[in-house]
Amino acid sequence: MRQSVRMAKFLSLFCLCLLLAVSCTPRTQTTTPTTGVVNTPAGDGRITIGTTSKPRTLDPADAYELASLGLVFNMSDRLYTYEPGSTEIKPQLATALPKVSADGLTYTIPIRQGVVFHDQTPFNAKAMEFSIQRFIENKGKPSFLLSDTVASVKATGDYELTIKLKKPFAAFPSLLAFSGVCAVSPKAYEIGTGKFKPNIFVGTGAYKLAQYGTDSLRFDVFEQYWGEKPANKGINVQIQTSPVNLFNAFRTGAVDVAYLSLQPDQIRSLEEGAKKGDWQAINAQSSVVSYMVLNRNQKPLDKPEVRNAIASLIDRPLLNDRVLFGQAEPLYSMIPTTFNVSQPLFKDKYGDANFEQAKKTLTAAGFSKENPAKVQVWYPASSPTRSLAAQTLKSLADTKMDGILQLEVKTVEGATFFKEISKGLYPAALLDWYPDFLDPDNYVQPFLACEKGSVAKGCENGGSQTQGSFYYNEAVNKLIDQQRKEQNPQARQKIFTDIQTQVLTDVPYIPLWQNKDYVFAQKGVNNVKIDPTQNLIYKTIKK
Repeated sequence: MRQSVRMAKFLSLFCLCLLLAVSCTPRTQTTTPTTGVVNTPAGDGRITIGTTSKPRTLDPADAYELASLGLVFNMSDRLYTYEPGSTEIKPQLATALPKVSADGLTYTIPIRQGVVFHDQTPFNAKAMEFSIQRFIENKGKPSFLLSDTVASVKATGDYELTIKLKKPFAAFPSLLAFSGVCAVSPKAYEIGTGKFKPNIFVGTGAYKLAQYGTDSLRFDVFEQYWGEKPANKGINVQIQTSPVNLFNAFRTGAVDVAYLSLQPDQIRSLEEGAKKGDWQAINAQSSVVSYMVLNRNQKPLDKPEVRNAIASLIDRPLLNDRVLFGQAEPLYSMIPTTFNVSQPLFKDKYGDANFEQAKKTLTAAGFSKENPAKVQVWYPASSPTRSLAAQTLKSLADTKMDGILQLEVKTVEGATFFKEISKGLYPAALLDWYPDFLDPDNYVQPFLACEKGSVAKGCENGGSQTQGSFYYNEAVNKLIDQQRKEQNPQARQKIFTDIQTQVLTDVPYIPLWQNKDYVFAQKGVNNVKIDPTQNLIYKTIKK
């Protein structure tokens, strides 16, 4: 008995010593999912970024959420990319803009030489062909972006890629700048429906994935990167569980940079701190738009006068002040001001808080205090901003419209909302639009195009049906097709003006505001930039 006790004590002590020894031994970083926050010594040149955006996957062929795409963006290269603050594309893995055939169907792209993947596989046109084919054929969430457009992709030389389209699409080069359409190593990935690798990333970018955990990631500098090397020694990403935790982590200095997603009141508080010199606040004009969709198949919105009256009711400066704390810009076209084709036509025709005009329009259409126009305004739950916006609009109708227009605010769980909106269940709704690619087409075709429909029934199949407006206008369908074929920028701009003019009359949607992106950085952290697709650019950050 005594010897057994002594042996047990000895084994316990031995195990404790072994545990301490193992714990103190440095371990090689892997990309296997782990738990725990990545901590590194201060002054090591690495940047710690805090966010609440948790990625679902790192596989670019299946990444369709901002949380995933932002990480893929910083580890990858595409054929084309954007300058910060500009929606114009520039070559990245391509060496020039594409040569386009006279019929607008064939794009020939010269490919950069001297590039290698993170696993040392050489990059060439064949590797880019593989990457694009995989994006299409693995049938991930964003695959439709290319599968609906591309007929074939082929390496027609060691460093020449030829892509043929199913039909002309002038905005096609912008699709090639989508973060998911990046080069991936043919040795690390395979083509096949659903054959995704969510926990690894092997591309050609300035960073390689060193660790992928449930609440943290580590990016190390890729020393063989072909382009300009990062200004830092690597990136640690800390995924916070809530905006409150992110807010506190930044205020206490636990993270160098905070980006996505803070609440408007937290942004306002951090801006005040920046004005006092406690840290830095950086903002950039976003291409995300917020709008109201109006279902023309629901009474009384089947009457254009009711849609016009609601457009006159909107008070964008009030929404920006009361709901957004000045953290947005009033928007008067569904095409945001980041594009030179945007025309503020809603401001000219309807203005803001034009209550008298709204009342006259409704009265002329036969509505009155005794026979009011009643409209339900829905929004997906768990959005404090949309909730407050809906309540503000209801308050305007209650206090300014003499009972002629009555708005009823309704909400439903997000998954249910987005499943049901295309079925026509919601008369009006408040929504945000995050563009898939940066071209005015992405604010027109998904909202207004209709493949099957009629003036009597509205859209039965197409973009407007998916968005919940059920808008149908054959003239607009033709204009959309024209701008997609038109390669001349000036001629294309004229077509977009014609489309916006028609929307102004029909009012299937009402533009509300254009978001601003906010990022906060500690003092001494420099060159913090956001690209036009809302991605925080890691490699320029330095401290």
